[in-house]
Amino acid sequence: MSQENKKDKRDIVRQKMIERQSEARLVRKIVLIIAIILVITVGAIAGVGYFYIKSAIQPVDPDNKKEKIVEIPIGSSSTGIGKILENNGIIKDARIFKYYVKFKNETGFMAGEYTLNPSMTIPEIINSLKTGKLQEELVFKLTIPEGKQLEQIAGIIAEKTNRSAAEVMKQLNDPSMIKSLMGKYPDLLTDDILDKDIKYPLEGYLFPATYSFYKENPTIEEIITPMLDKTVDVLDEYRIAMEERGFSVHELLTISSLIEEEATEKVDRNKIASVFYNRMETGMPLQTDPTVLYAQGEHKDKVLYKDLEIDSPYNTYKYPGLTPGPIANAGVVSIEAALVPDESDFLYFLATSTGEVLFSKTLEEHNQKKAKHIQ
Repeated sequence: MSQENKKDKRDIVRQKMIERQSEARLVRKIVLIIAIILVITVGAIAGVGYFYIKSAIQPVDPDNKKEKIVEIPIGSSSTGIGKILENNGIIKDARIFKYYVKFKNETGFMAGEYTLNPSMTIPEIINSLKTGKLQEELVFKLTIPEGKQLEQIAGIIAEKTNRSAAEVMKQLNDPSMIKSLMGKYPDLLTDDILDKDIKYPLEGYLFPATYSFYKENPTIEEIITPMLDKTVDVLDEYRIAMEERGFSVHELLTISSLIEEEATEKVDRNKIASVFYNRMETGMPLQTDPTVLYAQGEHKDKVLYKDLEIDSPYNTYKYPGLTPGPIANAGVVSIEAALVPDESDFLYFLATSTGEVLFSKTLEEHNQKKAKHIQ
């Protein structure tokens, strides 16, 4: 190779190196700019959040000393108290109040009539709410067991309030009340409950617990409000887990209700959850009997083959995936099972007459157990 050719080659190599260095500098500059933008954006979001929270825990109006009588009913949750205070203009944001109470681990709130004003700070309000003097006589208690459906809950309410079950059921499904509740609970009662295939909008949303009432003849909305408050408080504990699984509230309550309805005292609900998830991952229908009964609107011990033919979006023998909504109210154990299922290869389970639940990986194995335990 001639000296001149070698020089030309070195010039080409040198030119390419210069171009690469220039490109590298450009890339570094772009990366730096993007990093700066990200830092500024994250900082701005954090700053906005910080100042919003700081503002929310400050008095609504430091110069407004006008007193207002605020009644906190017995049995109110932090969610319910926050909403009452916000509606009365005593605090700015009920949600910030609830999180502040949880963060500070504040407890011991007492029912009563309180004289409050918009110039009070949240710590001052909290201190006031611990001095209630109201002593009301218990009128009645409502116990809503786990696994109850809305029609059954309506019957429990009717029995305790001298109403007919049909009247209670009509009010529980009243469109105007549903819309009102959706406005009060936007993070809980979403448009999902208004889907055309939903049987009852509030199905699965009234948390199973015992509720005390100290007022004669409360309205249906007053009766179910603490139940919805309880649902909000319970689900708040699982927000991170819900986000990790990509669940909406509606989806979580739906899968939890299926687990609840299939479970017995002797069963591991996390295993049942694993079967449901395994089936959905493989495209198999869930084929769970309680959904068929729910579609029929019946309560009976045994599902017949003819029952499986009902054409309803709630029939998981006909339609794959989850039902349009919950089919009952689920307790904490079923909710946790839905969020943290077992890791298994099971695709089938069978409940025996003794309440024991047998799990299988194959249809052949399942049929063998069925022949042995089910007549």
